[in-house]
Amino acid sequence: MKIAVFSAKRYDREYLDAVNVAAGHTLKYHEAPLDLDTVHLAAGYAAVCIFVNDKADAEVLAQLKAGGTGLVALRCTGFNNVDLKAAAQLGLKVVRVTDYSPYSVAEHAVALLLAINRKIHRAYNRTRDSNFALDGLMGFDLHGKSVAVIGTGKIGRVFAKIMVGFGCNVIGYDKYPSEEFVALGGHYAVPGEIGRDADIVSLHAPLTPETYHIINADTIARAKRGALLINTSRGGLVDTEAVIEGLKSGQIGGFAADVYEQEAGIFFRDLSSVVVTDDVLQRLISFPNVIITGHQAFFTREAITTICETTLKSATEFAAGQPLTNEIAAGG
Repeated sequence: MKIAVFSAKRYDREYLDAVNVAAGHTLKYHEAPLDLDTVHLAAGYAAVCIFVNDKADAEVLAQLKAGGTGLVALRCTGFNNVDLKAAAQLGLKVVRVTDYSPYSVAEHAVALLLAINRKIHRAYNRTRDSNFALDGLMGFDLHGKSVAVIGTGKIGRVFAKIMVGFGCNVIGYDKYPSEEFVALGGHYAVPGEIGRDADIVSLHAPLTPETYHIINADTIARAKRGALLINTSRGGLVDTEAVIEGLKSGQIGGFAADVYEQEAGIFFRDLSSVVVTDDVLQRLISFPNVIITGHQAFFTREAITTICETTLKSATEFAAGQPLTNEIAAGG
């Protein structure tokens, strides 16, 4: 089957090609993202393979359908960039990668937490200039601290388990409580507990209308003063302007994120020789107690291999007219 792969980087080609040796599909790579300007590149392809910042709204989907595409394959877990209702109306199938490596994202969240708490980024820059002074580098013991895990799915539970291993008191918040989360040593929050007790808040929830800007001016005001905030899930969970104000006032003690609400067109690109015109992002990264990584939490050999295997398996199922194991229903 012919598949047009958008937002394709060198590593995407390498790993997809390796998996495709057995799958036997025809892959056409495009480094450009899928949007209204590039959708014509998919004409004549039975499937498109897209990533987190590709745009698959109703207008793009309609043009995909008109060009002969029948399958939209997301090589990621989140699907907030796809209009599922429009896809269903058009008869387009949408699949995703439901499970690749929860360890990759959870471990990156821990890395960000340790780095922002112990000022690793600042120490690294200092020692490269032969500055070995310790002033301004003091952190705190994780042992005995309270860690709020917002979203206790697979990734959230792996993160929670690691935090339990550090000797933390782990507090969960999720619309759908998990017995596994409780079994590993966590407990679900009672009203007000997270704001009162959490020294660290780590976000692991999907982006939905209910979770959009779950971290906002109100929740920040009710947080424990000086708490650290970690986001390795979706940028839209956080009102960045509110976080900036929280950092300025000291209400937020530090912010580390692998995602950003307006990351499309910025992340996954080398912009080191141009002026980045996103003033909000520029203000954010100017703070000494902020670390931003470019959506790399998923980026391990194990995760990329599984993502490619799952994506091409879905394409094979579609080509064979079989039920789609990882299909996303219109209701999400």
